[in-house]
Amino acid sequence: MDDDKNGGEPPHSLEAEKAALRAMLSSGDAIADIVEVLHDTDFYRSAHGLIYTTILDLYARDQAHDEVAVTAELSKKELLEQAGGRSYVLGLANGRAGRSTTWLKQAERVQALAVLRRTKEAAVHIENLAAGGTADDADAIANTAQAEIFAATARRRHGIPPAYSIGDTMEGALDEIEAIGSRKGELAGITTGFTDLDSLTGGLYPGQLIVVAARPAMGKSTLATDFLRTASIKNNIPSALFTLESRRTDVTLRVLAAEARVAVHHMRSGTMTDEDWTRLARRMPDVAAAPLYIQDDAYATFTDLRAHCRRLRAQQDVQMIAVDALHLLSYGTRPFTSRYEEISEISRCLKLLAMELEVPIVAVSTLNRGPEQRPDKRPMVSDLRDSGALEDNADIVILLHREDAYEKDSPRAGEADLIVAKHRFGPTATITVAFQGHYARFVDMAQT
Repeated sequence: MDDDKNGGEPPHSLEAEKAALRAMLSSGDAIADIVEVLHDTDFYRSAHGLIYTTILDLYARDQAHDEVAVTAELSKKELLEQAGGRSYVLGLANGRAGRSTTWLKQAERVQALAVLRRTKEAAVHIENLAAGGTADDADAIANTAQAEIFAATARRRHGIPPAYSIGDTMEGALDEIEAIGSRKGELAGITTGFTDLDSLTGGLYPGQLIVVAARPAMGKSTLATDFLRTASIKNNIPSALFTLESRRTDVTLRVLAAEARVAVHHMRSGTMTDEDWTRLARRMPDVAAAPLYIQDDAYATFTDLRAHCRRLRAQQDVQMIAVDALHLLSYGTRPFTSRYEEISEISRCLKLLAMELEVPIVAVSTLNRGPEQRPDKRPMVSDLRDSGALEDNADIVILLHREDAYEKDSPRAGEADLIVAKHRFGPTATITVAFQGHYARFVDMAQT
């Protein structure tokens, strides 16, 4: 059937799929247009998806991509039968390709029906989850439902975005320069809370991916939380922490310890003094009122994480996000040949998400054992675990190093180096701050 409803079958139109492929077989312009609308998974008939990817492969190699060339390529890869056979592929070329408005209309129809199919599948899964759930499961089911709906509709596009000439963008660039100059020394981005780091970077900008990396137990999660504390508690800027490493209660205790200057081990051992309680009570109202959101539920896939981020951006106007930690995150929707490849894709998508939401995203990552093999133990950007693409996609890479983590009697005990090893729009440098581990925080040296 070729009607959208197809009786009891999922929504699809084989005629629209054939029309889109027919246009691609005969016109490079059609390929350039249709690739902006369709993905191979949008085709209902798997054979059409296979033909589609073969056309794109030939086109990318600047080779002929007509029905004869596609048939030969499929045969060479022993995929011709899966694509419907020689006569089927050759038969797709019968008829006229039509005008660009026609092939785009057919491609958009294929895409729209794919969205309907995915939405229907997601709805059935959500209904099954809800039917078997309990009141205790409601939040988890709601999060899953939203993630699945986002995933089902993620490829839905509203036309191809235009390209702009540099002349068209000049006015906006000049406005930004003037706006920064009019602030008279104020930061253009979101302050990190560290004077020298802000001077170097200008703060954290919308669309940036900032990687904070270190060996275990160096305080990388604490540093990321410090950025969020400064944004939300000090400056009332909505921010969010996505953590797979800690419970939200643990995060809250560390935030309270940092803000009230009450030792974490006093909180956990039940040995808080009256003075501790007084300091805690003094800071609790400001901490409680801060627009800092903590997500510690199961968001172990990037698809879930992206859905949660979009929701918080839309509902709470979140303007900075931290993800702790990348090594515990999986992509979730397709298999990868290696962890290297998977982390590369996650880092790429985090950068795209930062640009889409127009917020800085701070990603916490673990370094490999490289620093421990060096006499001075200092980390290098090449120590980033699992993927060199993490460095490529990051705008800023901050490597955290503490000498006293390796040598307890170090003359630099209580100091930490923030090694800005990559800075896409400025210089690199090493910034020394104070580490107050008992308060779960880093501070400027001047505050010690």
